[in-house]
Amino acid sequence: MSEISRQLGQIGGSGKFATRSTAPAGDLHLGVRGVGRVRFPIPPTTARRLCGVARPALHGFKAETRLDPRVRDTWEVAKSRISIDQCRWNETLAAQLDRIRRDLGLPDGYQLKAQLHNMLVYGPGQFFAPHQDSVKTDDMIGTLVVSLPLCFSGGVMSIEHHGAKVRVGGSEKNLTFIAFYADCRHEVRPIKQGYRVVLTYNLIVEGNFAVAEAPAANLVRAIQEFFTYPGPARWSGDRNGEHPPDRLVYLLDHEYTQQGLQWSRLKNADARRAAALRAAARELDCEIFLALADIHETWSCEEEYSGSSDYRGGFYGDDAGGDERHEEGTAGGLSDLDLTELLDSDVELRHWVGTDGQSEGVSARVDAAELCFTKPSRDFEPFESEHEGYMGNYGNTVEHWYHRAAVVLWPRERTFVIRAKASPRWGIEKIAKALKARNLAAAISMAQRLVPFWTRAAARTEIPALLGATLSRSLQSWAIRALPLHCCSPSRLRH
Repeated sequence: MSEISRQLGQIGGSGKFATRSTAPAGDLHLGVRGVGRVRFPIPPTTARRLCGVARPALHGFKAETRLDPRVRDTWEVAKSRISIDQCRWNETLAAQLDRIRRDLGLPDGYQLKAQLHNMLVYGPGQFFAPHQDSVKTDDMIGTLVVSLPLCFSGGVMSIEHHGAKVRVGGSEKNLTFIAFYADCRHEVRPIKQGYRVVLTYNLIVEGNFAVAEAPAANLVRAIQEFFTYPGPARWSGDRNGEHPPDRLVYLLDHEYTQQGLQWSRLKNADARRAAALRAAARELDCEIFLALADIHETWSCEEEYSGSSDYRGGFYGDDAGGDERHEEGTAGGLSDLDLTELLDSDVELRHWVGTDGQSEGVSARVDAAELCFTKPSRDFEPFESEHEGYMGNYGNTVEHWYHRAAVVLWPRERTFVIRAKASPRWGIEKIAKALKARNLAAAISMAQRLVPFWTRAAARTEIPALLGATLSRSLQSWAIRALPLHCCSPSRLRH
């Protein structure tokens, strides 16, 4: 397992999570209905007129859209009011998008497009609290902010990913292009003097996911050994150490939404490592999928709850309109806790995406022996946290919940067992199809493969649902005579 992580870590990514550059403003001919031609650098009088045709920017809270200046205090000019001379602007924008693609580490086969979202105007004292972009379309991968030339102080934009930060100000003479992946947390600090005016774009990725021609021999060898030899026992009597792991589950470095989880939307190092795993899967005749991973970790910690109002996982949204998501203080006050030991971990996979782009809604638990990663979950921002202080002989623990994504693969010959573990009903339906085809030998063979894990797996599914999946009315009497299924117990199928 460690060798697989090491091999994937060496692949790495050549890109950044955020990038900035400047360009002359001469090719941007911009007009706003109700204001007229916007000339650069923008004078304060024009900035105030822009505020006059704008509306207060909203933010999302769960399923609601709210106006809350404590979270977001800025003016929004709707896209419908903005006019741009595209003939002049497209050439400048195209060159910037190609540079951004390279800086973000996207493969050569990809192409970035920018969809204008709106204009934002920040006046004195206005700001946008830390937040994370929402993905507005399936093919959106990030955000582009074009800061227009004008004189202001404060208003620094800070972008963060896995503890690394990029801070960007503005320019009085040039356009400033700021691009970053959608899962990066970012904020706009309060304006001290003057105005900050920006155009915001959704970054759309196009192109095909390219599988490496020749898989890395060392990675293939490590995966083959992983599926051949049992892993070490984690405790006395650990039966998982008696057999090789069923699957390899590799956690990706970036976060993805359900609509954004596609092979062609993977970011930076994730795209290259997924390509390497796909090449290895092809070499070893393995099934391979993407999946969302819900992770719950319990840690012991050193310090008690501080009672502060620090928001660590608080804001979800974007700097580009009313589509952001804000969660109130779920992780507030936990930033001073020192995590010391991982006490328990639970990983569940959902929303599987095959190489053909088709998705499935199956849910499956992950054993610790199946899991590997380059970045541990504690390096991510949890979407929810809870802390329990000392309670007599126990306590002072913190629980974190994370949304991550993973590449999942297994030998094709194990597909029936893997899928049946994830969905016992699916396994029973396969046996039912064999019965319907009068293929008794195949039905018995599949049933015998269910036996080792059936008690645990079937406990998660209602027995009536399993019976309904197994026996149609027209088949029920024959199947019972040929293959008695007492409470759907495959142990009876062996007789």
